[in-house]
Amino acid sequence: MKQYTDLEYLRLNRLQRLGYRLASGFRAIPKKLASFFAGIGRGIGKAGRAAANEFSDIFTTFINGDFKTKMSYLVMGFGNIARGQVLRGLLFLLFEIVFIGYMVLAGGYWIGMLPSLGFQGREEVMSKGKFGRSVTTYVYHDDSFKILLYGVLTIFFIIAFIYTWRLNIKQNQIAEKILKSGKRLKSGRDDLRSLVDDQFHKTLLALPLTGIVVFTVLPIIFMILVAFTNYSGANDGRVNLFHWMGLDNFNAMLNWSSGATSYAATFGEVLAWTLIWAFFATFTNYFLGMLVAMAINKKGIKFKKGWRTILVLTIAIPQFISLLYVSKMFAKDGLINLTLMDLGIIDMEHLLPFWEDPTWARITVILINIWIGIPYLMLITTGILMNIPADLYESARIDGANAWQQYSKITLPYMLFVTGPYLLTSFTGNMNNFNVIYLLTGGAPTNYKSTAPGTVGYTDLLITWLFKITQGAEAKYYLASVVGILVFVVVAVISLIVYNLLPSIKNEEDFQ
Repeated sequence: MKQYTDLEYLRLNRLQRLGYRLASGFRAIPKKLASFFAGIGRGIGKAGRAAANEFSDIFTTFINGDFKTKMSYLVMGFGNIARGQVLRGLLFLLFEIVFIGYMVLAGGYWIGMLPSLGFQGREEVMSKGKFGRSVTTYVYHDDSFKILLYGVLTIFFIIAFIYTWRLNIKQNQIAEKILKSGKRLKSGRDDLRSLVDDQFHKTLLALPLTGIVVFTVLPIIFMILVAFTNYSGANDGRVNLFHWMGLDNFNAMLNWSSGATSYAATFGEVLAWTLIWAFFATFTNYFLGMLVAMAINKKGIKFKKGWRTILVLTIAIPQFISLLYVSKMFAKDGLINLTLMDLGIIDMEHLLPFWEDPTWARITVILINIWIGIPYLMLITTGILMNIPADLYESARIDGANAWQQYSKITLPYMLFVTGPYLLTSFTGNMNNFNVIYLLTGGAPTNYKSTAPGTVGYTDLLITWLFKITQGAEAKYYLASVVGILVFVVVAVISLIVYNLLPSIKNEEDFQ
């Protein structure tokens, strides 16, 4: 492919420029992939070198350290207490005591059971009750759910202990150097004062960081691990244990040659519709919302506040109410069909199949989403349009530019530059737009050709299909976890690619 100079590129028309950028982007994919994997290799190498340096430093500190430092390898905080830093040493010692106690009383059990996720679930025991009647009682043994959850928690606790132990060694190393230089070590009062002074940022971040680890990181890791088990409504972990399945669940979802257990066709169809929906839901709202904002902002338009108020009213009404109402309006016996029948346009035998025909249903949800989304975009773009310098339009009119040229050369580039990140987040948000699809159609009409669990429909997105998979007595949580991971992969790949192509990222100096 010919490489154009900057001057040659500027001589191309808009369509040729777009084609050139797309071709250049596709041509750069192999190089970017190679760079990506090379970066991973460099990262692994860097991590290996860092780990080697840490081990070397730990070994050297033990060899060269005094008795107090050596004892701290076994009794955390011993060196700090012996050197007069009692508060710091007691905290290290307390953490070690808590860790050892937890591992002896519970942690060792959870870690030991993690590879198997349990051996025996609920057991029925027959016993004699009153009047010689047989009574069935249940004895619960292992619980796979708790084993997986507390096993992961224990691993996190072990990592925290290793980090704290290393910090304890580092503190002894630093204390030795300070004493050898003739300086005084910080006392407990100095440590407390530091927590509300120069180290106050760490004090503030401690609780939020703990919350992120416990309530965000841990559930994500737990969900990922569920994808490698057979956790479901039938195998709930308490009555019937669930076990590790390896990559079987991913094979069933992605492998076309898995026979009757393959859901690859369903996944591919739902993914394709999800991407189509996200594209139209994002860009129809974006451009139509921008045009509405431009029309209202145009000089000579009266009652501008009134028009904006009318549009904002659709935002004020909760989507839960409006979408359910609109869903009933477009039903087979809904207001739209009844009105058309009253007008004599259709009859009972030719009702419009808004929710019964796949094509009709998909087009309808896109059109209804336009009605929902335009007010948001109108509000967003109104403020941006007001910030475009009027001198640019004045100069363009003097040069003879018509309305389309002003829009394509001034308004649209400026809008894309400012709202590029919003477009990306809107696209990824629409891929996971549960409310609109579920409240309008519930995924209908049903795709009876699919053998996948969850009664998948033609308007189902990956997120609504995931929700359906988790419903009912036979809920397949493991398969829902697989879908969740694949959704993350798709969204992450699209976001990384588009983010690096955004004008506001590549050309940050423009429009400044």
